[in-house]
Amino acid sequence: MHFRTILLPLLLSAGAGARAPAPDDAAIRQLVQRYVNARNHANDAAVRELFTPDADQLVSTGEWRRGLDALLKSAMASSKKETGQSSVVLESIRLLGNNTAIADGRYETSVIGGVAPRKMWSTFVLQRTGSGWRIAAIRNMLPAAPSR
Repeated sequence: MHFRTILLPLLLSAGAGARAPAPDDAAIRQLVQRYVNARNHANDAAVRELFTPDADQLVSTGEWRRGLDALLKSAMASSKKETGQSSVVLESIRLLGNNTAIADGRYETSVIGGVAPRKMWSTFVLQRTGSGWRIAAIRNMLPAAPSR
């Protein structure tokens, strides 16, 4: 076996799973905050510009919003019926390559009127484009109690 056969795959994967460098970390955090702000204001145009054209979202109800138009239609309907504000606090951002990242965070929607807030987890798959980082996919999950 040649040295190159072993070394090349190691070199190619060296950055996979690495913490995002500060500029990427800041850009991704800003992108997710822009998404939350646009959703809180039910701003269809602002949400649209944050996603890749083939984006999708799997929400905690099991609805899979496939494609940007389906994602926007359902997201805007959901935003308009919400009575509170949503927030996402990212806890982890890591690069999966030069142009792909995954960000995980706590997603909470406050509910006005005496109802307890919804507390979930969101995973964002992000892609670097010519226009900067964009959201390629979102997975929202309701945390389950730990199994014993």
